[in-house]
Amino acid sequence: MLILAIDTSTRTGSAALLRDGVVLAEVSGKEETPYSSRLFRDVETLKLNAKFSLDQVDVFAVASGPGSFTGLRIGLTAVKAWAEIHGKPIAAISGLEAIAAQSQLTGPGHSEEDQILAPFFDARRGQLFGSLYRRSAGGGACLKPISEESIVTPEEFLELVKGSLASGRPTIVTPVPELLPSELVEKFLPGVRIELVSAVLAPTVGRLGFERAMRGDLLDALRLDANYVRRSDAEAAWSDR
Repeated sequence: MLILAIDTSTRTGSAALLRDGVVLAEVSGKEETPYSSRLFRDVETLKLNAKFSLDQVDVFAVASGPGSFTGLRIGLTAVKAWAEIHGKPIAAISGLEAIAAQSQLTGPGHSEEDQILAPFFDARRGQLFGSLYRRSAGGGACLKPISEESIVTPEEFLELVKGSLASGRPTIVTPVPELLPSELVEKFLPGVRIELVSAVLAPTVGRLGFERAMRGDLLDALRLDANYVRRSDAEAAWSDR
C-alpha cells in the first residue's frame, strides 16, 4: 500500500511517501515560505526523489488539525483535490496524535495499559495545542483520546495533565519542551517525564494512516474536514502561512 502523507499544520511542514508503514522518502523544513507554494514544491521534490506519481498512491494521509488555520486549509484542500481526481481514500490524522504516537516510553511501571500521553505543540502567542491519550494494548499507534483537543496556556495544559494522575502515570510528549518552563512544570507536576519527539510529523501521519487503512477507517474527499480547535482563538494565535 503506497501512502502519501502531508502535514501543513505546523511551521515545520513535511511530506512523506510510505510503503505500508515504512518510510520511503520525506521532505521537511521550518521556513517562512507560504504553504500555498511550499506544499506543491515539496510534493514535486518528493515525487522526483521517490520516482512515483500521484495516481499510484493508494491512500492520502493528512494532518487534519489542530494547527495553523491557513496551513490546514491549504493542505486539506490539496488532499481533497488529489483524492477526488484519482479516486482514492483519505486518512485524517490529528497532529497531536502524531506527536503522541512517537513516544518510545517503555519499561517497568510503564505498561501499555497505564500509559497516559500528553502531547502538545506551539499555538503561538504563549498558548499550546494539547490533549491527552491513553496508550492501549498493542503499542505505539494504538492510542485512545481521553480529552478534547484544545488551545490552552501552559498552566492550563499542566492542570489538564495533573488531572490525569488518577488514571495512570502521565508523560508529556512534545517537539518543543522549551515552551514549558522547568519551574512551572515542577510546580504542577514534580518529577513528570517530558519526552522530546520530532517536529516532522508526516512520517508518523503516514504510519497512522496505514493503521487507519488496515482498519477500514478512511474518508472520501467530501467527508474530510479540518479540526481547527476553537477557530477564532486559533486564527488569532497564528499568522497566515
